[in-house]
Order: sequence, then structure tokens, then C-alpha cells
Amino acid sequence: MSATGLALRPSTTRVPATVQLTDVSKSYGRADHRVVALRELSLALAPGSYTAVMGPSGSGKSTFLHCAAGLDRPSSGTVQLSGCELGSLGEDALSRLRRERIGFVFQSFNLVPSLTALQNITLPLRLAKRKADEDWLEEVTARVGLADRLRHRPGELSGGQQQRVAIARALIARPDVIFADEPTGALDTRTGKDILTLLREAVDDLAQTVVMVTHDPVAAASADAVVFLADGRIADEMSDPTADRVAARMTHLGD
Repeated sequence: MSATGLALRPSTTRVPATVQLTDVSKSYGRADHRVVALRELSLALAPGSYTAVMGPSGSGKSTFLHCAAGLDRPSSGTVQLSGCELGSLGEDALSRLRRERIGFVFQSFNLVPSLTALQNITLPLRLAKRKADEDWLEEVTARVGLADRLRHRPGELSGGQQQRVAIARALIARPDVIFADEPTGALDTRTGKDILTLLREAVDDLAQTVVMVTHDPVAAASADAVVFLADGRIADEMSDPTADRVAARMTHLGD
């Protein structure tokens, strides 16, 4: 399967893809217990693009994210981040790459309870032994609306505020790409909309590349393009999505 160009904007097709999966397969177990989660999946995502990944349970969404983000290694095929092949890296180098060049936003927030919001935001920099750019830190915390909550610990923040901390943490190291895994799944509708707006602004205003795994057609409609997975393969793609079109396609994905 050749790499799809759906998420590649015309003005950036000459620039190396931020995320490039080529013939990626991933299986678990052995013999009769072998489960194939991804099947020769190829996908190219351009710098500054915003892509949603959808599919039914068991379609390979989580495995796709784990392989694309260097959290798991594919059984075959290659994954590149801005031209760097992840399979060529040892565990230490791969951990360093994830820390410095990839941002993560999870449904469960994944904040350190004992740290303040500010300490959680700057944690990737501290782990990388890098000093925070104060101007950038100020801009990021202002963008996510946390300027007056930086001394609060996660337990003192609402779910929406905790997710804002997670987005600021993902942005602070100026990563090549942000992977968001069901970022609105634990939030109410209004708060979820605010989080989607922040991700959209990260793309439009900061030229950030965002890849979001979601089950929500409304969330997917905030992206530039949607990739639909089924049985570990790309079943369809949609540009300029709307919630109604995405929901309709999900209903008939097996057709």
C-alpha cells in the first residue's frame, strides 16, 4: 500500500512528512493466539496538519498511535519522525526523542499529582535538562488559560483545567508532533469543545502538527482530515470533515 497524501497540504508536499508510516504491521502473540493489530499501514502526515484517526473497537487505533509515537515497535515496516527512522534508535535514544520531539495528551491527563501545574508543564524540559524559555512559557500558559492556576496541584484543578495543563506540557518543548489520545473523552461537552479549540489554535496559530485518536465525530470534525481504520487497515479518508459526515461514515464503515 502506498502512503496516502490526504493529510499533506499542497503547500507543504515538498517538505518531509512529520510522521511517515510505511507498510507498518503489528501483531501480538504467537501461532494460534496471534492477533494482527495493524496490516501494512502507510500514512504520511505533513507539518502543520491536524489529523483525526477513527475506527471501531479493535480497528487498530491505539496500536497505530503507539507505533507512530514510538511507544511500541512495529513487527514490520518503518516509522519516521521528521526523517528520523525510529526503528534505528536504541531505547535510550528513543526515550530522548519522545521526550524532546513528541508531545502527548491523554484522556486520563497523566499529570504528576505531587507537582504543581507549572512543574507538570515544565517536566519534559526538566527531564531533558533544558531551561524553560520564559517568553514561550508565558505564551503557552496564557494560551491555555492557566496563568492564575500555575501554583495549583492537579487535585485542586477541574478536569478541563488538568487537560489544559497536559496541552501546555505537550507544547512546551516545541515538539515536532502532538499525539492526542481521546483528549475530550473524560470531559463534559462544553469543556471538551474548549480543549478542541486549543488544539485547533495550536495548529493554526503555532503551526503545530496534531494527530488525534478519537471516537467522537464532533471532535474529529475539528481536524483537517480524518483517517478511518478497520481491521488494522486504512478503510477510508475524509478531508474537510463535518460531524454528520464522519458519523455517517462510521456507521457504514464495514460496508
